[in-house]
Amino acid sequence: MRVYLVIMDETEESRVALRFATRRAAKTQGAVHILALVPRQPFSAFGGIQATIEEEARDRAEVVATAAAGSVLSEAGQMPVISVETGDAVKIVREYLSQHGEVAALVLGASTDGGPGPLVAHFAGAGLGGLPCPLFIIPGGMSEAEIDRLS
Repeated sequence: MRVYLVIMDETEESRVALRFATRRAAKTQGAVHILALVPRQPFSAFGGIQATIEEEARDRAEVVATAAAGSVLSEAGQMPVISVETGDAVKIVREYLSQHGEVAALVLGASTDGGPGPLVAHFAGAGLGGLPCPLFIIPGGMSEAEIDRLS
């Protein structure tokens, strides 16, 4: 079974990547894995405050991932695997891919303003050669109709 891994957050480009991955999974009898990332908070001398901020960020990531899962379920008819991890994004994605050999493609959305985004910049640059699967980069400004046509 083909598994498409999508890194989910609150950005439009992650929603574009999710739609592409969902459509591909539906057409190939595959599945979607959603990975929501929670960055570590900078060290605070007040550990309780830092822990609270990290917990709130994790709760927010879980809500975003669950909403995305609902979208996949309604579009593809299959509930995706959801993971929420805290730490360095690049390291987490690499570890996830090494532990999940069933992942057929990493699907990322590129930002429409600024740069392409840190994960796209890393994995499309020096990190590409070390990936165990293909990388799909979906332009963040694509419309649903464009995604549907291409997926």
